[in-house]
Amino acid sequence: APSIQTSVAGQRVILVDHSDYLQAPADITKATVAGLVDHHKLGGLTTDEPIEVWVFPTGCTNTIIARMYTSAGILIPREIACGMLGAIISDTLLFRSPTTTQEDRDAAAKLAQTAGVEDIQAFGLKQLQAKSSIEGMSAINLLKQDLKTFDMHGQKVGVAQLELIDLSIVAARKDELLSAMKILKDEGYHSILLMLTDIGKQGTDLLVVSDNVRIIESAFGLKEIGDSVWLPGVVSRKKQVVPVLLRAFEGDRAQ
Repeated sequence: APSIQTSVAGQRVILVDHSDYLQAPADITKATVAGLVDHHKLGGLTTDEPIEVWVFPTGCTNTIIARMYTSAGILIPREIACGMLGAIISDTLLFRSPTTTQEDRDAAAKLAQTAGVEDIQAFGLKQLQAKSSIEGMSAINLLKQDLKTFDMHGQKVGVAQLELIDLSIVAARKDELLSAMKILKDEGYHSILLMLTDIGKQGTDLLVVSDNVRIIESAFGLKEIGDSVWLPGVVSRKKQVVPVLLRAFEGDRAQ
């Protein structure tokens, strides 16, 4: 696996799959951002010079990267095509996420052909099953493996997600996960949310640790959440969770 770049000071970089400084290396402001490739909402990115920007509302950034390959007239190597296909399947939950677009489906079909994958559904199910394996992982590692941090109108909010074939896999560890969330919250967060997303049932068990749970309740139109609440039909952090949280935190600030 490639090494994780934790320092980029003095380098020219292209931000991929994010434009929020809180999700980048801590010294990102000391780097020169030369480009952006993303499918999320725009974060707080500012630059001193014009940059190349590829931002589209697709279900996966790799769909955009596939478009970039086509635009440049470059053939995608088989191994890279396989990895890109896996990324699209993961991000779109095998095309079940509401973020999925026709371009995602078309890109996946072309990548599958290049990668030699004959049955995308079978390939995708195996991948999602592997992704659901959490055996041997600590609660804090599970929490941090897909954690995104946001500045929500002056408040630091973390939203993590575990996408599982069946939530029975993690049911016995909910208390352990809540304890890990409380530990992480002490790192300057106003709120930590963990989406336990059931791919099969198409819903999310949302775990919450917050300085003001009322804001979270307001975001989802609920009267009382407690430590967790089932949200039917909610599977996308980008489209169904972050936008309503931003509006709720904005409303709280205005009061």
